[in-house]
Amino acid sequence: MATTTSPLSTRRDDLIAQLALDRPYDIAIVGGGATGLGVALDAAARGFKVVLVESHDFAKGTSSRATKLVHGGVRYLAQGNISLVREALHERTTLLNNAPHLAQPLPFIMPSYKWWETPFYGIGLKMYDALAGKAGLGKTEFLNHDETLKLLPTALAQGLKGGVKYWDGQFNDARLALTLARTAAAHGALLVNYCRAADLLYVDGKVTGLLCEDTLTGKMYPVKSRCVVNAAGVWVDELRQKDGAANSDDGRRPTKPMVAPSQGVHIVVDREFLGGDVALMVPKTADGRVLFAVPWLGKVILGTTDTPRHDLAREPLPFKEEVDFILNESARYLRRAPTRADVKSVWVGLRPLVKPQDDDGDNTKGISREHTVLVSRSGLVTVTGGKWTTYRAMAEDVLDMCADKSLLERRKKGVTTHLKLMGADIAAAQIQSICKPPGLHSYGSEQASVLDMPGAENLLCEGLTEGMVRFAARFEYAIKVEDVLARRSRLLFLDARLAADLAQQVGDILLHETGLDPEVKAFTALAQRYLQLP
Repeated sequence: MATTTSPLSTRRDDLIAQLALDRPYDIAIVGGGATGLGVALDAAARGFKVVLVESHDFAKGTSSRATKLVHGGVRYLAQGNISLVREALHERTTLLNNAPHLAQPLPFIMPSYKWWETPFYGIGLKMYDALAGKAGLGKTEFLNHDETLKLLPTALAQGLKGGVKYWDGQFNDARLALTLARTAAAHGALLVNYCRAADLLYVDGKVTGLLCEDTLTGKMYPVKSRCVVNAAGVWVDELRQKDGAANSDDGRRPTKPMVAPSQGVHIVVDREFLGGDVALMVPKTADGRVLFAVPWLGKVILGTTDTPRHDLAREPLPFKEEVDFILNESARYLRRAPTRADVKSVWVGLRPLVKPQDDDGDNTKGISREHTVLVSRSGLVTVTGGKWTTYRAMAEDVLDMCADKSLLERRKKGVTTHLKLMGADIAAAQIQSICKPPGLHSYGSEQASVLDMPGAENLLCEGLTEGMVRFAARFEYAIKVEDVLARRSRLLFLDARLAADLAQQVGDILLHETGLDPEVKAFTALAQRYLQLP
């Protein structure tokens, strides 16, 4: 069944007015990233009364900074984690079916510069196909030297033996997060961005809700709920610490952190460095990490790194050795290697890897990528870890745990397996590839609504119109320039200098629509950080 409702207004005053009502909820969720939004949609689709609060914008953190791949995880297969790969491959197909306007299949080439690499990796990828079964996106193919260069014309030809072609998926992460939020709202959930969970509420030592702060005004709103889910990603330990302190005799109960943050850096360069619609994947670089070169929205993403990081900065900067690693490794596989001068944008995300409770080390490569769901003695449910591809399965696990602990009644699961997301009512054959320059295709069946907006004909830059900015303000929770240029459109992630140039124009439109400060200067400063290379 598809979601076909007309766009719902997301006016800030209306959202806050609903939050202020003395209305009990079944489930209150903290965190507006992939995990929290997935839980909100699943719970709302099952008929629960749902509220979700996010301290910043939806997908502001890790969930807008992925490598843009919907994948089973080739490297997890190499690690022998068959169950994780099988689940991810199943969820990959589910996501591509439910959001064809935001996620599509993408071919990858794994080039071979040693005689044994093609058969070795090819056999592994054939196993990848076998695990996918009917959910496969295309057959793995062995390629000779010429076939590899035909598909990947910018690959370094010297020493090239051949390659392997396989299939995975690609998506627009921030827009998918937004679409999850809007689809949950269409099913009755209340979602409020720029609203912080300042504290937990208790009765007789049990969590009974949240004390929420509207970060735009500083006003506080108590929210009652039968169940509270902490889905704040890499920041889940902050709420866990508060919960532990509130439930200790002296207010100092130690709560051991469960997240070991890992930093992932991505560099964006012009499309010419890859030269086609096929991605490059190197399974084992000089230090054992994976390297991707992925065509996305008219540019190429190079990455990623996997570096331990102990602070939880909202806008972390890359380390010099990370940038050096990506550029140096790219030079080993591309005929023309990008340099620092070619970088259009560099962005960093913190991954919430679940740390074994007896592990105090820094080896994030050895930490499980699977998710974990915990329930404290007060009833606070915490979920973290995992990856974008499995967000839907993670949500089901959370609601299963809530039922197991009698925080919610058990209701039929699987309601989101075939639930089309907002905008998905359009035949996949009609949707342009996400590798093409961005445009209306990411709105799917809502394209007509966007074209009805004032200023729909006024092009601000390729892929962004005045009408899209107005649509973002009216129906997509956008308040600040950053909301529009980083996540409703992806311009900050694609070309930070151009995004900075457009900040004032976008800010003027938002101010007219919302009456709220669009924070133009703050965004301009942020855009400079996305151009800052150590």
